[in-house]
Amino acid sequence: MGATGVLAVSVGSSMLSAAILSLRHEFPGHNNMIYIMITGIYVLGFVVGPLLWAPMSEVFGRRIMFIATYIPFTAFNAGVCGAKDINTLLVLRFFAGTFGSSTMTNSGGIIADMFEAQQRGLAMGVFSVMPFLGPAIGPVAGGFLSQKSSWVWVAAVIAIFSAVLTAVESPLLPETYAPVLLRRRAALLSKATGKVYRCPQDKAKPLQIKQLFLHQLKVPYVLLFTEPIVAITSLYCASSLNTSQMQFTAFPLVFQGMRHWSPGIAGLAFVGVSIGALFAIAFIMLYVNPKYARDLNAKGYLPPEARLPSTIIGAVLFPVGLLIFAWTGTPARIHWIAPIIATVPFGAGLVLVFLGVMNYLVDAYLMNAASVLAAGTVTRSILGVIFPLFTVDMYDAMGPRWAGTFTALLAIVFIPMPILLLFKGRKIRRLTKPGRDADDLGQTIAKMMLAQNAAAATGGAAAAGAPSAKNEEVDDEEAVIQDMASLTRQVSPEYAAALERAVTHHHRS
Repeated sequence: MGATGVLAVSVGSSMLSAAILSLRHEFPGHNNMIYIMITGIYVLGFVVGPLLWAPMSEVFGRRIMFIATYIPFTAFNAGVCGAKDINTLLVLRFFAGTFGSSTMTNSGGIIADMFEAQQRGLAMGVFSVMPFLGPAIGPVAGGFLSQKSSWVWVAAVIAIFSAVLTAVESPLLPETYAPVLLRRRAALLSKATGKVYRCPQDKAKPLQIKQLFLHQLKVPYVLLFTEPIVAITSLYCASSLNTSQMQFTAFPLVFQGMRHWSPGIAGLAFVGVSIGALFAIAFIMLYVNPKYARDLNAKGYLPPEARLPSTIIGAVLFPVGLLIFAWTGTPARIHWIAPIIATVPFGAGLVLVFLGVMNYLVDAYLMNAASVLAAGTVTRSILGVIFPLFTVDMYDAMGPRWAGTFTALLAIVFIPMPILLLFKGRKIRRLTKPGRDADDLGQTIAKMMLAQNAAAATGGAAAAGAPSAKNEEVDDEEAVIQDMASLTRQVSPEYAAALERAVTHHHRS
């Protein structure tokens, strides 16, 4: 459900851009920058929204934030259809992007809530591919639709999609955030028994909604500006995504301007990106995720850096695809299939980069996953507003070949980033207190998992006829319990809850 919401928002950002000619005819007399901002102003909403919706979801819950933001998201999308001037359209697009951006951060939080580390990679893969399918699907649908009708129907399709999504998911989407569920349970128990119940997060200090909200409102900023890992990965993802957006600018120049394709047919050039994204997901499903699960079961705990090898592969594929596209897109005598094939490694690399980094951040900052993803979304969106302002002029001045080579060089500059994090990530994470707390928690979980594995093996030996093994098993179990009790007194209630869930899940499995 969360992934479908991300798809709706990303389609909404790109689909209307395919109807620019119709919009120019409807609202003539403006400079090119105004028409470019039809997409840019929507992305600008991603700068404002996540810093509100992510903290609020960690106070009021994921479900209520989905409903509270998607109803106005649908309303503003519908309002775009009736806009009578370009200024009204831009204002409505800004608010649609602001409210729609809730899914870009809260979906990652839902995944962190619902899935253990073994399954989280696949779930995050489905989530991560949606922001790239949107720019691939949107121009294709918008291109064909704008050929047969006006921009109003393109905007109407966006509004209808968001309305259907809101109507279907509002009653079906469950609450997943553990502190909110535990607080509701405590309230019901207090009402039923007359006693006072509190969830673990509120045991030390009673819940005060206003103070909690104001504190959580600061979390994305604090993480972005005080956590080196969050700053590094946010910059990396922002540069990768906006480099891809620069590449997308070349598609109409190459296929419509130089190969003289119609807008609808030119939109099909994005299909190669989608194929590459699907290849990346298949690679994650069939190799990366099973290997991660096996290693996790064997060792009990894997550091967040274990998510990065696939990111390194993506970091190499990404600029390779950009370079091939830059030098095969023109002249027109080069067969059209060559630049289309080049978009396959480009799309695969982009998804592998994003998927690895997203999983890395969720593993490293589990209880603040929504706020961490919000910080990244804001960074990407700021650059997403700035880059389009000069991209068209750059391609006009340099031509598709050299402008494409420039974007590839930008991607090459960042290839060392995941390699640095793979070998030095733990050291960088331990520079800050939240990073040290999370890393200490992981190391303790690893010791506990190994102790439980040893206890289980000893239990097997006892069943085979080793009477003394039972006592050793009991001693091991008691040591695990003592270690866990000691740690839960030292860390925050959120980390304590995460520890208990990890140990319980491993014990059951």
